[in-house]
Amino acid sequence: MSGKEKLAIFPSRGAQTLMKSRLVGAQRGHSLLKKKADALQMRFRMILSKIITTKSLMGEVMKEAAFSLAEAKFTTGDFNQVVLQNVTKAQIKVRTKKDNVAGVTLPVFESYQDGTDTYELAGLARGGQQLAKLKKNYQSAVKLLVELASLQTSFVTLDEVIKVTNRRVNAIEHVIIPRIERTLAYIISELDELEREEFYRLKKIQDKKRIARKKAEAIQAQAIASGEATRYGANNMLDEGDEDLLF
Repeated sequence: MSGKEKLAIFPSRGAQTLMKSRLVGAQRGHSLLKKKADALQMRFRMILSKIITTKSLMGEVMKEAAFSLAEAKFTTGDFNQVVLQNVTKAQIKVRTKKDNVAGVTLPVFESYQDGTDTYELAGLARGGQQLAKLKKNYQSAVKLLVELASLQTSFVTLDEVIKVTNRRVNAIEHVIIPRIERTLAYIISELDELEREEFYRLKKIQDKKRIARKKAEAIQAQAIASGEATRYGANNMLDEGDEDLLF
């Protein structure tokens, strides 16, 4: 296993606990990011559907507005100068709100009417009906235009956020989680190997002590047989209970 396939960490019980907690955190983060990406995708498709519908409606409204402008000019004549002289400020203004989708802030544009019609007397002599129709059609066109701008802005913002979120999801799923799992497997294998080595070492120690005890028993039996049991026992009082020192 190369260094790029796992994290550089010393195998220990503490490292194993740390890797387990990091693995749980990575899996939880992946789940949350996946849910966020799904929510953003759902909103993205809904906005795309609204954009298509609004653009189709925008074409119809602009066609009707252009036709009503031609009618008003034909009926009333050239009224551009009258409108320019009476209009001092915008009647339809745009304000911005914020919409939160899975932690992503989307700007929402909303049109509203500020003030009254400053050229309401235009067309009083003739063509008043055509001018009123013209105003209504272009007001609808401006509202649709603002709505379309809001949808397009949200569309672009969501597109960028979805790309970043998907990259993070893929990085956690295909890079971070497998690397932590490989590191955890490496730590477990190393700890198992250390346990086997410790078990083998203890086994060898027990074997050596068993051999030494047998030799001592043989020497003691020989001493008893030769009448030197008392002296041997006095010299080997410290050997009693030595087996407990192993553990």
